[in-house]
Amino acid sequence: MSSVLQPATEDQDPPVARTYRPISSHLAIAPPVSVVIPAMNEAENLPYVFKTLPDWIHEVVLVDGNSTDNTVEVARELWPGVRVVGQSGKGKGDALRSGFEACTGDIIVMVDADGSADGNEIVSYVSALVSGADFAKGSRFANGGGTDDMTFIRMLGNRALCAVVNRKFGARYTDLCYGYNAFWRHCLDKIELDCTGFEVETLMNIRVVKAGLKVQEIPSHEYLRIHGTSNLRAVRDGLRVLRVILGERSNRRALRRRPHPSPLLDTVRGKVS
Repeated sequence: MSSVLQPATEDQDPPVARTYRPISSHLAIAPPVSVVIPAMNEAENLPYVFKTLPDWIHEVVLVDGNSTDNTVEVARELWPGVRVVGQSGKGKGDALRSGFEACTGDIIVMVDADGSADGNEIVSYVSALVSGADFAKGSRFANGGGTDDMTFIRMLGNRALCAVVNRKFGARYTDLCYGYNAFWRHCLDKIELDCTGFEVETLMNIRVVKAGLKVQEIPSHEYLRIHGTSNLRAVRDGLRVLRVILGERSNRRALRRRPHPSPLLDTVRGKVS
């Protein structure tokens, strides 16, 4: 496979040459991929996170939430070209927004810094996007996915909130509150993010549906946090997610007036390879 796109015929104006990067044995892509990692005091976990990141990604953007350990130094040692963004506000939503603004890639991937996400799965997300999806949404409950880090109460809450979103917005999600997602950069123009906490994933999932974007679920396995404790609080953050859902309901009337109100939502039955 040639690494540069060549003109089809001499009669056509030659297109701009684009370098293609192999991402699997049968697929090469031209769009640059940015990986955003929000982190606060995750120095011990970063070696596990960076070890699984594929070497063909365009850039890693680490958003440092005013860490008091050597998170930034470890990141720079592990990935010398890492772009470090200092977070001025607080919360995961605020961190992700800062990271998205700093990205230069056409495709953006969200990865947690606690070691729970396997970077080797990024190829499945990118494959879905270059195959036609606008938003590749990770799911721990799609066929092929799984989780080692969810309590029974959190699982019930996630399912209940997911059912509410599916009913109110016409989605067909199998997972709602999961932070491993990928999307084309242009999606940010249609899903303005205006929250600061863990509810950011829910807000994104709702607004991509309302924007009529094509969503494809990607089976993903969530592993246990390796070191430290999570800042997630099931009841507190569950209530914040619920407030986001209720707050977004008022926009459904405007959604009905759009020419194409319903997105095509594909649930993947097996991993995209």
